Amino acid sequence: MEKENFKEEFDKLKKEFPYLTVEDQERMKKDFTYHPPKADQVPRYNEIRSQAEAFAAGLMQMCPPSRERSLALTALEEAVFWANASIARNE
Repeated sequence: MEKENFKEEFDKLKKEFPYLTVEDQERMKKDFTYHPPKADQVPRYNEIRSQAEAFAAGLMQMCPPSRERSLALTALEEAVFWANASIARNE
């Protein structure tokens, strides 16, 4: 039944978005659906954040306040996000 519903939904979207592929729709569903954490994932999320926080503290200590330091911290924040998303979306 779910497969039929998926096909109906895809056919509707295909009319509006002619370049939409099945892979595109699957990616959209995967990327924009809430993925509640499983019990075994929470410790890994916490460890990733903890290691990033330690690294951020080192950056704050060694790098002078600047746009570059700010960008480095933003990139680290983004790395944490993507690391956690890899766990949430692929397990």
